[in-house]
Amino acid sequence: MTREGDRLSFTRSEGGLATGLGSLQIPYEKHWIGWPGICTDDPQERKTIGSELRRMHFHPVFLSEAEIENYYEGYSNSTIWPLCHYFYAYTLYKSRFWEAYREVNRRFCEEICRVVEPGDRVWVQDYHLMLLPGMLREAMPDLCIGYFHHIPFPSYELFRILPERARLLRGLLGADFIAFHTPDYMRHFVSAAQHILNVEFRLDEAQLGSRTARVDALPMGINYDLYHKAASKIQVRDAVEKYRRLFGDRKLILSVDRLDYSKGILHRLHGFASFLERHPEYRGKATLSMVIVPSRDHVGSYAELKTRIDEEIGSINGKYSTMDWTPVCYFYHGFSFEELVAMYYVADVALVTPLRDGMNLVAKEYIAVKDGNPGVLILSEMAGAAVELSDALLINPNDMDQIEQAIVKALEMPEQEQLRRLKKMQRIVSAQTVNRWAESFINEWSSACRKNWAMNRKRLSPESETTIRRHYARARKRLILLDYDGTLAPIRARPEEASPTPELLEQTRHELGLDQPFLVQYGSWLKGDPRNRIVINSGRDKATLERWLGELPVTLAAEHGARYRENGVWHTRVARQQWNTGIMAILNLYLEKTPRSRLEVKDTALAWHYRECDPWLGELRAQQLTRALVSVCLRHKLQIIQGSKVLEIKPPEYSKGSEVRRLLEKGGYDFILAMGDDTTDDDMFEALPRDSFAVKVGSVSEKALYNMPQQERVLPFLRSLTEKVPDASEPSRKRPGRTAIRFVKRLLQTKNR
Repeated sequence: MTREGDRLSFTRSEGGLATGLGSLQIPYEKHWIGWPGICTDDPQERKTIGSELRRMHFHPVFLSEAEIENYYEGYSNSTIWPLCHYFYAYTLYKSRFWEAYREVNRRFCEEICRVVEPGDRVWVQDYHLMLLPGMLREAMPDLCIGYFHHIPFPSYELFRILPERARLLRGLLGADFIAFHTPDYMRHFVSAAQHILNVEFRLDEAQLGSRTARVDALPMGINYDLYHKAASKIQVRDAVEKYRRLFGDRKLILSVDRLDYSKGILHRLHGFASFLERHPEYRGKATLSMVIVPSRDHVGSYAELKTRIDEEIGSINGKYSTMDWTPVCYFYHGFSFEELVAMYYVADVALVTPLRDGMNLVAKEYIAVKDGNPGVLILSEMAGAAVELSDALLINPNDMDQIEQAIVKALEMPEQEQLRRLKKMQRIVSAQTVNRWAESFINEWSSACRKNWAMNRKRLSPESETTIRRHYARARKRLILLDYDGTLAPIRARPEEASPTPELLEQTRHELGLDQPFLVQYGSWLKGDPRNRIVINSGRDKATLERWLGELPVTLAAEHGARYRENGVWHTRVARQQWNTGIMAILNLYLEKTPRSRLEVKDTALAWHYRECDPWLGELRAQQLTRALVSVCLRHKLQIIQGSKVLEIKPPEYSKGSEVRRLLEKGGYDFILAMGDDTTDDDMFEALPRDSFAVKVGSVSEKALYNMPQQERVLPFLRSLTEKVPDASEPSRKRPGRTAIRFVKRLLQTKNR
């Protein structure tokens, strides 16, 4: 939108993204939310603009001049942009930048919430709105949210520099589906989320409560037909003839960029200067046509860059130009579509050498325009497009010698080879169009949303809780199976930190009357509800469970059912293992290779913990360790199981499932509830009768009927089985850490209500 005097004019964007999404055929009503391109504080003018735009399903978010300065020019383009393009020295940190960025993202969230309904889809575009997915998720949890990052995502080591790093990552993880141009950018994002937020990714997915966030690499394309067919237009043919007369029979090297330090313009000029210096035979025979579109030249770093470019071009032309030849033809303005296509068409070489670029569509446009006429693409390996366009002459843009050598190779390349390379790249560019990119995104996004909707249906709702309580109340004989770590107690970085505290134990003793003699205490338990049988089904060793929970008259299953305690007596189902020296040697080797890893030696299992390790290194070592152990474990008939940040080696005969089957042999249970959080608990769920209530804590399991996203809800839920649910308005006075043993006690003691 622009203002011409007192009149407002509306112009549809011709950008690749707008074109691709605008032409996309989808069965959804499309709405656009964005800045209308004009600053106005006049309420009437805003109303007029809004009314006009909404008729076309455009919804304006108005920004003030100060917000443009602090949000757009500030945090977006003076903080995030240089950091993502690896120009750390140019990164500015100002509190007003961040406050404006957060406020504008919030403004977008409010406008979107006025337009959408639960279940609608919201596709967020680019780094200007990294907080928006998280804000939308909080405001409307049932939205289907996608996000595409159009610029590079830097390595974790660089991204961690940002003071707001965690908040930006949480914002992005509010989306169901997050996509980037290349696998490298995707990998960098995953690494940052793992290190900074301790989010665990399994391949391309992270479990976040009762939903997943999935990531992928989807390279963006162009409107291939638009460029490929443009050369036949009369306006383009006229422009082609004009440029051929202008440049004559000289070889034309074309460079097209927006003014930006990430584009490597100075490096390109230095490389061209080196080419002229070392290859005098091309003086007067090759011309560099440099098109630079003005951008932010009022910003200090950009103005300085413009000055240096002008000086370098002046130096080259001053040194090498003749009466009838200018080495560098410099155009500091934009070109019409027809003129740009004509330049692509006549150019013998396209010199595209950004120091860092998310994709770079100029390279793809050049390829698309070529229709039977030769040409060579010199492309920076730092551009996202280099992943697809491997038949270009790929160079390191920081290496002036490579630029010089690539120019020579391009100018001397046989025409047949040029056409062969172009044809291969055209097949790629013609297939991976902007429409194809948008369709691929929507398909992958839809898949992610369908999975989350399916997962959401498993969420333990108030209605489901009521159903479970009703069955509990009616039951005559109940079996309640509970995992400890991650279920009754939160997961800790160090396994020993999950132990009940001395305060907790002391309070529990007092509540249970454990100051009395043991037989008296035990007799009092017998007066409890005889219909309840409580089983702590854990991977912990016997000694730890006895130390922590031994005072409770419950069944304890240790080491995945290899040992169990009933009526205060421990039973062993498998002999104590004499661990093979080869296995121990391998484990000790990986302890040394993996800082902060720990080895837990149990009677019947070995557990290699890596929760405290660097996430990437921990997963790598876990895979390497598994490969190293497979053959020796097979020889000794041992099983390797992967848990949550732990690798266990154990005999295969016993599991949490085998413990369930042992308990069911006595039969007669008309109410069974099982709760666990780990992959090892799937064995327990799988062994349950079909009419049981299986609740997976944290992530969703195919083996469990219900999902409880937060571990903190476990104990209140258990309490609700035996007593009225407290009024939500009544503040809780109980400390979260005090209740694990207490609730188990209540399940045992409380009469059916």
